[in-house]
Amino acid sequence: MLSKKTKYGLKALTYIARSEGDSPVQVGEIAKSEQIPQKFLESILLTLRKSGILGSKKGKHGGYYLREAPSEIKMTDVMRVLEGPIAMVPCVSLNYYEKCEDCPDEHKCSVHKLMIEVRDKTLSVFKNTTLADLSGS
Repeated sequence: MLSKKTKYGLKALTYIARSEGDSPVQVGEIAKSEQIPQKFLESILLTLRKSGILGSKKGKHGGYYLREAPSEIKMTDVMRVLEGPIAMVPCVSLNYYEKCEDCPDEHKCSVHKLMIEVRDKTLSVFKNTTLADLSGS
């Protein structure tokens, strides 16, 4: 299941991508429009800023802005920042691989084979979807 953190992060990024003009978007504006608790949103946006997806500007006209065009921001990057590994089990993760403790041979494991297929299809969707696709930008 998608965490609230990721759901809210996607909604916030989409909101920022749809904003008109080059001005940073204030956290309060996003929180109110998207009905996201402001404190939680601040934490999410900080995570996205630290990862390089967002930039921020302080002051009266400050807020958050995209560091790249929406068409350049792939969902694989966003999902990994907010959700962590894309794979459902660690033994098929490309970036966070770990051997499952309860599996003597992952090459003979039926769950492993299924999860590789799920991972590959999920990665395909995320790799081929950008923020522009979500926001209509």
